[in-house]
Amino acid sequence: MLVFAHRGASADAPENTLLAVKKALSQDCDGIEIDVHQHGDHLLVIHDHWLHRTTNGQGQLSEYTFEQLQKLDVGLGESIPTLWQVMECVAGRCLLNIEIKGVHDVQLVLDNIEKALHELNFSLDHFIVSSFDHHLLRSIKEHKPDLKIGALTASKPIDYAGFAQSLNAYSVNADVTFVDEAFVLDAKRRGLKIFVYTVDQQADLVKLANWQVDGVFSNGPGRAKAFLARQTSAD
Repeated sequence: MLVFAHRGASADAPENTLLAVKKALSQDCDGIEIDVHQHGDHLLVIHDHWLHRTTNGQGQLSEYTFEQLQKLDVGLGESIPTLWQVMECVAGRCLLNIEIKGVHDVQLVLDNIEKALHELNFSLDHFIVSSFDHHLLRSIKEHKPDLKIGALTASKPIDYAGFAQSLNAYSVNADVTFVDEAFVLDAKRRGLKIFVYTVDQQADLVKLANWQVDGVFSNGPGRAKAFLARQTSAD
């Protein structure tokens, strides 16, 4: 079962920062998940479009210039990174799940990925683009059919993973609150990977591993991997 660092190693560093990404890499995670908002021609790695939860700023992203946003403190002296800065930091050392949130121009995301393929140590298989906005995912598939997409849900749809299959997704990324074994089996029958967020409790890790979930998103990836390794050696 793969372990993705949720917003980087966000249990050990401010979420969605370069420090969180570096800590995730040091914990030997299989992948890193980050959140992206568009600000003009820039792609910023931050979870919310409101600033007060994760920075020392107030108001919304759109109320600041890019230069002003760069001066905000996200904690421990970290600033809001750009997608490209995160890509430079990861440089193909693990999978990168880019969750697009406040993005209206998917070509910007695709341009960053294309640039990373040429200038950094990435292959196309390193990337998964996920979103709760399934319209954006459909647009991405139309623009770049060979790019893997992850269809996010915080519910248990009547047709389980049918919505993800209809998007020709690589994975369905589902909330741990609603995932059950039937959901997992349905995704696998449809040829989809199933990744589950946000998984920090050991009992959840055991249950999901027994259900043969393909991967989890964890705030403490190092601890999750160590626990799973102990479970495997004990079996």
